[in-house]
Amino acid sequence: MTRTLHVSRDLYANGQRFLAGGVSSDARRTAGVPLYVDRAQGARLWDVDGNSYVDYVLGQGPALLGHCPAPVVAAIADQAARGMVYSAQHAAEVRVAERICAMVPSAERVRFNTVGSEAVHGALRLARGYTGRSKILKFEGHYHGWLDPVLYSVHPAVDAAGPAQAPVAVPGTAGQQPGHSDDLIVCPWNDLETLTGLMARHAGQIAAVIAEPVLCNTGAISPDPGYLEAVRRLCDEHGTLLIFDEIITGFRLAPGGAQERFGITPDLSVFGKAMAGGMQVSALVGRAAVMDHISTGKVAHAGTFNSQPVGIAAAEATLRILDERREEVYGTLYERGEELMEGLRAAAAKAGVPMLVDGPGPVFQTYFTDAPAVRDYRDFAATDRAKMARLQAALLDRGVNMVPRGLWFMSTAHTTADVDATVDAFAGALRDL
Repeated sequence: MTRTLHVSRDLYANGQRFLAGGVSSDARRTAGVPLYVDRAQGARLWDVDGNSYVDYVLGQGPALLGHCPAPVVAAIADQAARGMVYSAQHAAEVRVAERICAMVPSAERVRFNTVGSEAVHGALRLARGYTGRSKILKFEGHYHGWLDPVLYSVHPAVDAAGPAQAPVAVPGTAGQQPGHSDDLIVCPWNDLETLTGLMARHAGQIAAVIAEPVLCNTGAISPDPGYLEAVRRLCDEHGTLLIFDEIITGFRLAPGGAQERFGITPDLSVFGKAMAGGMQVSALVGRAAVMDHISTGKVAHAGTFNSQPVGIAAAEATLRILDERREEVYGTLYERGEELMEGLRAAAAKAGVPMLVDGPGPVFQTYFTDAPAVRDYRDFAATDRAKMARLQAALLDRGVNMVPRGLWFMSTAHTTADVDATVDAFAGALRDL
């Protein structure tokens, strides 16, 4: 099956004249013609050439309720007619902050931003301002935005990344200020012995440990049993703040995010993506004692579009559904995710293709590997990522859209019929390879 892409090719050719690289985000770079979407509804996309896709990218995760859910669209339209930016306070931001504090275990105070990178930047500044320390410990393979201080050791070349138990900080781009790595400690994920040693070696220097509680930017890697509990305990012992980057996991794994699912309460958390149904809203939340360093003005936090009314209206409509219909929403997400994971496993087994399908369900990963598990970045790097990229292209030709590195996002709009069609397309794509 081959898609018709005449309009898309013309757009890409023209786009390369005016857009750097022909796209507006490096995450959208492809080996061929990128996807040009005309419209989206529910669990489907239609491109400018009229091709239809079952969508498991969902805007990189935000469309938890599917594309264009009616209550969110209505809230956006209503607010847009009343004003799109005020540079002033409004009632909806108070209501949304109150609901977040009720839903999220770590949330006693809230500050809004527009995108995840901003919220992470605010969390790190706040952690340093609160503790008076400069160093941040991050985990290899974890992504915390594209800003200079944390764009290190996300997907480094293994031969440049140092020993597995002693990773070095590998910059993610040309142009980063080299001094940032002086205050960054990189640790392998799911390795408690190494983490314990690093915390002891840098005792009294580490302001915060930051982590994706489920590593979704490198596969969909869950913490080992007891690992997050141990991280929390080590942070307490060393007077170090624990920051959960829940930009992806927040409101996707549970109404209160991964911290609710695992029963571990960080000091600070950042949320985005799924919280506003597709609008650009993020949030920095945390313990009052820490967040009040912003309240007093000791730590600066600002932004013209913070709590932008249209985005907040979308967040209010989205969070109301996730909160008040939680059993229906999360029951559907987990059930449909498990159905699809089992179908993909069966298709791979029937084709005789070594494949691991793993993850919580509302988000999961497919890996080309014969390994029984993927526990950290080095395990992920050993999988056949080039073959995964070819699979993604083959699936697009068969009307299925997934994240090129093999990540799948589920929504409440996906149906059993969508799952069945996807498994059939997946089996066909494996034959194509």
